[in-house]
Amino acid sequence: MARRTYPTDQLDLWEALTSPERIPRWFLPVSGDLEVGGRYQLEGNAGGVVERCTAPDSFAVTWEFGEMMSWLEITLTPAGQGTTLELAHEAPVDPQMWGQFGPGAVGVGWDLALMGLGLHLESGAPVDPTIAITFPTSPEGIEFVRRSAAGWADAAVSDGDEPGPAHDAAGRTVAFYTTVPEEPSDSEGSSGSGN
Repeated sequence: MARRTYPTDQLDLWEALTSPERIPRWFLPVSGDLEVGGRYQLEGNAGGVVERCTAPDSFAVTWEFGEMMSWLEITLTPAGQGTTLELAHEAPVDPQMWGQFGPGAVGVGWDLALMGLGLHLESGAPVDPTIAITFPTSPEGIEFVRRSAAGWADAAVSDGDEPGPAHDAAGRTVAFYTTVPEEPSDSEGSSGSGN
């Protein structure tokens, strides 16, 4: 579970999470029917069904990506001058993938998304998509990913995983999120014959 407290009221946070106009300002463009029973699709990412919505307190959706289906539940509660968001993402995980990356495989991605939400809530402005894409490979982003992955490894250990393998998996998660993809060379994209 990921938990963050944002310095905004519950209605503003609810709108940022559920409005098709605001979701792309911090996450991804979304299309579809954002009502209970409706299907939604995040551009280039997951889609699913809105299973439950109790505005402005909580909602639950399926999270379908390729052949994999999982469940996402968001809960908001007032917290002093702000609002606490709890995100629970429940997924059947292949034991081999868990051994390789641990909970950070998904957890780091959510931490990055929730950071983007915080940036949007602070300024009201959209998060620059280029910055969102390149942030994990910047020095500040690498440190953020390391701290996030270590936190998810600690959570796995608290839940019964062995410390050594959990922290090794966190290291592989950091490498996954912070490695810049290689650009294909000019020769890789051509047949070489010129015909």
